[in-house]
Amino acid sequence: MDWEKLFSMQKQLDSHIEEKNDVDKNQLFESKYLALLVEIGELANETRCFKFWSAKAPSDKDTILEEYVDCLHFIMSLGIEKSYLYESNSDYSSNVSATDQFNKLFSQCVLFHEKANRTNYLNMFHHFLVLGNALGFDEQAIIGAYKKKNDKNYERQEQGY
Repeated sequence: MDWEKLFSMQKQLDSHIEEKNDVDKNQLFESKYLALLVEIGELANETRCFKFWSAKAPSDKDTILEEYVDCLHFIMSLGIEKSYLYESNSDYSSNVSATDQFNKLFSQCVLFHEKANRTNYLNMFHHFLVLGNALGFDEQAIIGAYKKKNDKNYERQEQGY
């Protein structure tokens, strides 16, 4: 995956948002971290993978992919905030369930929040990509959805979102 290009796009979007809004730079990391957790929760909710008590089907794959790339925006934004980029092309396959992978990802997020070093960032990012694989998304789908959502985020900023 061309992470350098996606990180560049994210950095431009972040700059655009920060210039248009009254952003408290002292709270930016904390706000982005909380936003990531909320987005991961929204993604889990759309997959319904943990809702053992409900027979309702998950949302359609496009909706789940859009939620996934919402998370990707914030994961990359957190990396940019700390000057970390993800550059690996490792294997993202796993035999764990989506529920187990969500739990692992949340744990990695907490570790990164507690100690925002490069190793913890890369581990968090890796677990996020493993989740994407568990949800059935390939690189092309993720890149396409990211670019589409990136455009939508610019439009939202212009419309006062």
